[in-house]
Amino acid sequence: MVPDSSAPFADARPTLARSWRLLKAFRVEQTDPDFFYGALAADSVAQIQHYQSLAGMRVLDVGGGPGYFATAFREAGATYHALDADLGELSGLGDPEAGTVLGSGMALPFRDGSFDVTYSSNVLEHVPQPWTMADEMVRVTRPGGLIYLSYTLWFGPWGGHETAPWHFLGGRRAAKRYECKHGHRPKNVFGESLFAVTAASGIAWARQCEEAVVVVLLPRYLPRWAWWVLKVPGLREVVTWNLALVLRKR
Repeated sequence: MVPDSSAPFADARPTLARSWRLLKAFRVEQTDPDFFYGALAADSVAQIQHYQSLAGMRVLDVGGGPGYFATAFREAGATYHALDADLGELSGLGDPEAGTVLGSGMALPFRDGSFDVTYSSNVLEHVPQPWTMADEMVRVTRPGGLIYLSYTLWFGPWGGHETAPWHFLGGRRAAKRYECKHGHRPKNVFGESLFAVTAASGIAWARQCEEAVVVVLLPRYLPRWAWWVLKVPGLREVVTWNLALVLRKR
């Protein structure tokens, strides 16, 4: 499914200009997280609305962190709920957002079909059982609801997060190099809070999911004309960078 470029949220259509805008924001993730996550939140909400109106919808943000996405979802008319496993992350901007829950993405503390939209951005690579978390997101989505799940690919240029590009030589080696250079461990430690998740595993999970149908699989930050890379094993792991899986609950 290709987004409708005539829609009022067309600033998120997959153009080269959008890709460049996101890349510039991504470059200041560490130094100016407010700017980066604010831009990403606005883009994410606009992108979701190509597939599902958010007006009146109950949204769960798995791994919502300090609440960067709350304003964007609420401005789109959604009732926003966030879940995170780290109280420190939830308190990063002050008191946690109203409706926030402390818990594990791999065992969501909600009943089946509780939400209209379940969303997760750049969290899957931080859990040891990523596809258990994906299954849980499907479970708590109502029939007909939307699941939007994106994550950073391990073999992409930013797969090691702050240890990149040395993760290409091994995650543990990259973490040790970072600690030697900076005098402290990286925030994202391979094997503890960062794991090697691939495009192949995500595509396989989406296509084999019995409770939901695939709406679209797309390289989240790439322009539409570059989406063909997902068809090429190996190349897609490096070039895709961030993979978005969009499914609809049966």
